[in-house]
Formats: sequence, structure tokens, C-alpha cells
Amino acid sequence: MVLAITFRSLKFAPLSNYTARGDFSQSNKGGSRMVTGARAFGVAFVAIWSLVAGPLRAEFAVCNQTFDVINVAVGQSEEDTFVTRGWWTVGPNQCANVIRDPLPARYVYIFAKDVFGKEILNGTDEMCISTRKFTIRGETDCLLRGYLPARFIEVDTQRTERWTLFLAPTPS
Repeated sequence: MVLAITFRSLKFAPLSNYTARGDFSQSNKGGSRMVTGARAFGVAFVAIWSLVAGPLRAEFAVCNQTFDVINVAVGQSEEDTFVTRGWWTVGPNQCANVIRDPLPARYVYIFAKDVFGKEILNGTDEMCISTRKFTIRGETDCLLRGYLPARFIEVDTQRTERWTLFLAPTPS
């Protein structure tokens, strides 16, 4: 299965061999002036929503736009070592927040396979995974330490707080 990958963030994020699109917010420039009552309602709505919804959180999400269930592992640099974690099971047309904390580094690494174990991304960066839920510190000597080597793709988040990676089949 060949997949196209789409990234969404606050900035355009091109990555060779993949499809990339930015998600930019648009303002209403040149619009009519609002009356004071409507403006007050808007301010009140935002204030109440922020209390109900809680604080905004940084995150890295993976969205599955294929027809298959996929399993996802993520790798990232933490302090002075590299850490990989898995698995998140993502159904068709669903998303999973694989990192819920502020992104500590610019680059995040993703490995994905289908439920039959077939790798669905052609990565180049080798890191360690396990067949069961895991957190693995270090990226070398996978087999010697009882883990499996896997090739992750590198995702450049451009130091944004939120990033979404879309996995989609390429058009035939």
C-alpha cells in the first residue's frame, strides 16, 4: 500500500516525496463593524469556552485517511536520549494524539503498519520497536536489547505547538 502524507500546522511544511499542505487561519479583513452587543457576546463566549474547554495543549496527531486500521509508533528526542513509544491503533478516518505535551524538538519520527504487520511508510531512520505496547530509550542495538528495528519517517514540525500528520492512500 502506498500512502500520501499530508501535514497540517500553522506553517507550510514541505517534505520531499510526500504531499504537504499548510493549514492557515484567515482573518475577516475589510468586514463590517460589529455592534457592541455582538462584540460583548463574542468576548463572553470565548471566556466561557476557555473555562469549559480548559487550557490549550500542544499536540502531535496522526490521522488515518485510509480504509485500513493502522498501528502507529512515535519517536522523539527527550533530554539527552532518543525515546520511541507505541502503539496507537487508528481506525479509518480517525485521528490519535500520539504526543500530548509540548513538542520538545523540531523533528518527530513516525512508524506505521497495518494490522497484518505490513509497513505502510517508507522511512529511513532506524529505531527500536516492540510487538507489544512499549517505551524504549535509545535507538541503537535493537536486536541485542530484545527489540525489533524499524524504519521511521522524519516529520519536520517547524517548531510549532500543534501538528497533524495525515496518512492517505495515493490516487491511482
